Amino acid sequence: MALPKKRTSRSKRGMRRSHDSIAVPNAIYCQCGETTLPHRICPHCGIYKGEQRLTVKEVDAGK
Repeated sequence: MALPKKRTSRSKRGMRRSHDSIAVPNAIYCQCGETTLPHRICPHCGIYKGEQRLTVKEVDAGK
């Protein structure tokens, strides 16, 4: 089994791990005050880009 000749330095180890972090999802606030993901209809009120896309009845039935 192959073994490394030299110990990996903290700098090299950190450079290798720099892309391993988990990205935090971007959240926006709807007009109703709820947090939603961008480019999606608000699940609480049904508004998208300032327009009512779903009625509250349809939103509640989807849950």
